[in-house]
Amino acid sequence: MLKVGITGGIGSGKSYVCKVFRMIGVPVFHADKVAQDLLDTHPSLKHTMQDLFGANIYVNDRLNRKKVAEIVFQDKTILEKLNQVVHPLVLESFNNWTKNISGHPYVLKEAAIIFESGAEQFLDAVINITAPRELRIKRVMKRDKVLRNHVIARMENQLPEEDKLKRADYVIYNDEHSLILPQIINIHNKLQYMAKRI
Repeated sequence: MLKVGITGGIGSGKSYVCKVFRMIGVPVFHADKVAQDLLDTHPSLKHTMQDLFGANIYVNDRLNRKKVAEIVFQDKTILEKLNQVVHPLVLESFNNWTKNISGHPYVLKEAAIIFESGAEQFLDAVINITAPRELRIKRVMKRDKVLRNHVIARMENQLPEEDKLKRADYVIYNDEHSLILPQIINIHNKLQYMAKRI
């Protein structure tokens, strides 16, 4: 069974594309959701977060994500420290999850920062979802009800789009002009063929 990453910059439409993959029967592991759950529940991780961000970073046993975001978007060294403790635990969860799945040629691991975190080295292929920058900004402003400069600040913490496109094995264009389903089916067929050959 192949392990395939699926990523894309903020506002590229990862959730929608993953939903379509699930509809055609592909299991999807949502790494970012798992990371959020671990940050709220994993004892040693909670301790590390309190060391990094202060004892009051948890409110009613839940991480104050807004406060964390404000800090890490200003300080990349703290973001790196955060990633160093979270990503190994997410990888462990992903590997445990894949052990319980059979009968599928491949599974998808959906994550916002596959290339940035080095997760690609544990995957057989990576799909990158892309969309024009302005369209992505508008989508996020509408979805999160945030200002344009806030979206741009978040974008600047992610790998540039050109780099993702160079490193991806497959690309899905979610630009509101290209049809999504034929692109997904084409990649799905290629991955099934690749899985058979291994």
